[in-house]
Amino acid sequence: MLGKTNIEERLVYLRNRRISPDDLLAEVQHIFKKNEAEREDIKHRLAGSSGGAVTSFDLDLLASERIFHREDIKKLCVDYRLRFLDSHFFKGEFPEEAISDIRDLEANHTTKMQGLKIVAPAKLMKLENADDPLLFASMGNEYYYLIHKWGNDLHPMRKLLMWPYKNFENLVFTIFIVSLALTAITPIHLFTKGAVTNQEYLLMFLFMLKAVGGTVLFYGFAKGKNFNNAIWDSKYYNA
Repeated sequence: MLGKTNIEERLVYLRNRRISPDDLLAEVQHIFKKNEAEREDIKHRLAGSSGGAVTSFDLDLLASERIFHREDIKKLCVDYRLRFLDSHFFKGEFPEEAISDIRDLEANHTTKMQGLKIVAPAKLMKLENADDPLLFASMGNEYYYLIHKWGNDLHPMRKLLMWPYKNFENLVFTIFIVSLALTAITPIHLFTKGAVTNQEYLLMFLFMLKAVGGTVLFYGFAKGKNFNNAIWDSKYYNA
């Protein structure tokens, strides 16, 4: 009768025929050291300034759905009040998956990722004093290649909430609508003895407009805020 085959013992036998245990251990140690050195090099580049450098990609290996022009990125940042800055401004931890994606791209394209940039809310950036990051590599000619996306998705109402900050016209329109709404819900009859007239509504509206506009201007100047289309690529907190 033939004995049963122990597949673990068989696997060990086949491995030992290919390489000795000592050589195998040395090979594994070398691979892990090389892997760690490559990952540390990537982290060092992520923490450094891009300096306008670009990545030399193999065009035949690029995924077209991951290529974005600077204007596309600007439109996203302005709509959602995000920043587009060098990766060294990012104050969070880069996930290991992002490091792995960079290593895979570098291996496939036989190059090193340069001009690394991040799209993220200002609160995730280390901004100089004056929720959903995207990591890009510069391809040159204002084109960028999306490497990795992580974190939580943006709130579904963020675009609407940030709409007033896109430009001056949007802010004025928002102040006008808010003042109109506050006038509509204000019990004007409590402030007058006689019948409420259109003139009194107009005066109340002008008072609300002045109050809301003054509050917005005070907050804006006090906090050093600016409009989305002016700060999307600014490294200054109070730009």
